[in-house]
Amino acid sequence: MNSHLDIPELTRSFESLRAYLMRQPNEQGFWEGRLSSSPLANAVAAFALCQVDPARHADLVARALRWLAEHANPDGGWGDTLASPSNISSTLLCWSALHAAGADAGPSVRSAIAGAEQWLRACAGSLEPAAFARCLRERYGSDNTFSVPILAMCARAGRLGPDGFRYVVQPPFELTFFPHRLYRWLDFSVVSYGMPALLAIGWLRHYHRPTRNPMMRALRNRLLRPALREVARMQPAHGGYQDSAVLTGFVVLGLAGAGLAQHPIVEKGVAFLLSHVREDGSWPVDTNLSTWLSSLAVRALYGAGPDLPLPEQQRADLLQWLLDQQHAHEHPMTHSAPGGWGWTDQPGSIPDADDTASVLLALPLFGEPDEQTLAAGSRAVRWLIDLQNRDGGMPTFCRGWGRLRFDRSCPDITASALLALDRWESFLAKPLRSRLQRAAVAAVGYLRRAQRRDGAWLPLWFWNRDDVDGGNPVYGTARAVLCLRKLQGPSAASVAPLVAKGVAFLLNARPAKGGWGAAKGAAPSVEETALALSALAGIGHDDALAPAVRWLIDRIGSDPDKIHALRRNAAPIGLYFDRLAYFEELYPVIFAVEALGRLRLET
Repeated sequence: MNSHLDIPELTRSFESLRAYLMRQPNEQGFWEGRLSSSPLANAVAAFALCQVDPARHADLVARALRWLAEHANPDGGWGDTLASPSNISSTLLCWSALHAAGADAGPSVRSAIAGAEQWLRACAGSLEPAAFARCLRERYGSDNTFSVPILAMCARAGRLGPDGFRYVVQPPFELTFFPHRLYRWLDFSVVSYGMPALLAIGWLRHYHRPTRNPMMRALRNRLLRPALREVARMQPAHGGYQDSAVLTGFVVLGLAGAGLAQHPIVEKGVAFLLSHVREDGSWPVDTNLSTWLSSLAVRALYGAGPDLPLPEQQRADLLQWLLDQQHAHEHPMTHSAPGGWGWTDQPGSIPDADDTASVLLALPLFGEPDEQTLAAGSRAVRWLIDLQNRDGGMPTFCRGWGRLRFDRSCPDITASALLALDRWESFLAKPLRSRLQRAAVAAVGYLRRAQRRDGAWLPLWFWNRDDVDGGNPVYGTARAVLCLRKLQGPSAASVAPLVAKGVAFLLNARPAKGGWGAAKGAAPSVEETALALSALAGIGHDDALAPAVRWLIDRIGSDPDKIHALRRNAAPIGLYFDRLAYFEELYPVIFAVEALGRLRLET
């Protein structure tokens, strides 16, 4: 090892951390992780249950509201996680949900309501409904995916006055009855994964404040039954849309608030919410990220040597589990073709480019692919190529839905997909190889155009509150650089200038001492420091990396208790809905294993 990075604790820290990660799979052999509890998810889920049957769910709702009251920030507001600063979205929803306690509100709930109102006055200037609507417009712009359900819940809770639904934009739910292939041409203000809420909240708004236009009012009335059939068609078997308490809660409260509390859609949604509440009365934003975490863990564990350090039977079981998660049918929500992977093994999973690329990168690490693996990989490669946008980039869920940010092409996902295609080219039949090569050329062109002047790429599903642009250029650039550095095919030479600019950005963003944050000057985290070190390992700048390596090792150590503390101090860098942050307790562990393993291997 180069003497500049010859830190005695590095090997001990890596081996202890790797051993810890290898002990984390559940009884079925995959990594399930643990997502942060979410005040926002709590508020939506508890309020939805109250809308359906307040008497039946009284005890659970009271416990959830106490949890909210006990976990308000010192300033009176709420953030997306217990480690997040207060924001208008979470605080409005929590404030609205707490009013569900009514006359039975205890001192803690009453105090939390008063604190929330103080925070809201400071943030919005007043408690007037128009002020809240203005703040949400400033936060979300033209994207109504989240702002409309928030205002609808506030209106239903009576927080927007006697005519509260006048402040809720009417979602154009009638547009969903156009063929889905035409969605890219329609003026949708909701991203692809928000379709169930578009229908449910759209009906709620129409129910309470129908349009004055008699023809449009009649049309929407006639569309109720078809809309319900569409929402039912999208609903997973266990009732949880996208395995999300937030999205499911919005659908439940939308339909229940419009007089449909006994509808089977609502009953299945309630069953999902009841089965996913935690013992302390809280909900996470989603059930788990098991497929994503398992593919990342395999890649991190393999990154320090020539073999995957798992027992033979565990490798075989885990490989089969990953293969079993590949979607075999068209998805009812996004109409995605078979062949992709989603983020979880749960029924609410939606196939997406990031998870599909990550699993494709993990599969060859189990050994020479057998017939089943080769068939699964070929289907997934075809799925990725078919998803690619005209600009050459990879979107997350749906091709061509480019009007809103969360349906556009994304640099770090594109770089990951490009590496996955590179790794699988030699396994493919000639016609598919030809398509792959054309897709790779287009992807490189997109990455060239998407790279900022300073060399950074912005990710889509990760952010950091400390970055002034609201993104996380360190995450996006580190992931893209790491993928592009690993290319072995014809694209490797064409991306070299892009990699050089990305490396320069990361080196410029490094702190004088300590770890990386989202950007230069941002507070450091284990996650962002590990990602940057993974990208830069072996590039020959050991003097520049040594302080960050020391910073990372000091926070990891080799003691199991200290390693376990990494999970408790996970940073909320994950992004779920637009501006809805989460943390995953295994991110710092997996990212640090990857970083230390690469440092040992490449320096």
